[in-house]
Amino acid sequence: MKSYTITVNGNVYDVTVEENGAVSAPAAAPRRAAAPAAATPKAAAPAGAAGNVKIEAGAAGKVFKIEAAAGTAVKKGDTVLVLEIMKMETPVVAPEDGTVASINVNVGDMVESGALLATLNN
Repeated sequence: MKSYTITVNGNVYDVTVEENGAVSAPAAAPRRAAAPAAATPKAAAPAGAAGNVKIEAGAAGKVFKIEAAAGTAVKKGDTVLVLEIMKMETPVVAPEDGTVASINVNVGDMVESGALLATLNN
């Protein structure tokens, strides 16, 4: 399988193409084209800055908002970031007390279930 982002008349579609030629597209409405990548600041930290506690996506969705930056102290249950899953804003919380070591995604990123979103140091 290969994933592509296709822009048609200013609408951006994420599509997956299977080896047999079948095409699947998301059921959601098309999204508007984003600013060029050079204009978008990266929030993800380098791999060497990863913490020892992983925070992973519980379901596939889109990163809607980042609530805590690297270096922020968080308590168990504090919101680290918010995913948009099936048109609903779903908080992703710290599984334990610690300090955010890295944020591995950016606002607008599409993530799959189980994707690494952030790490903590406890």
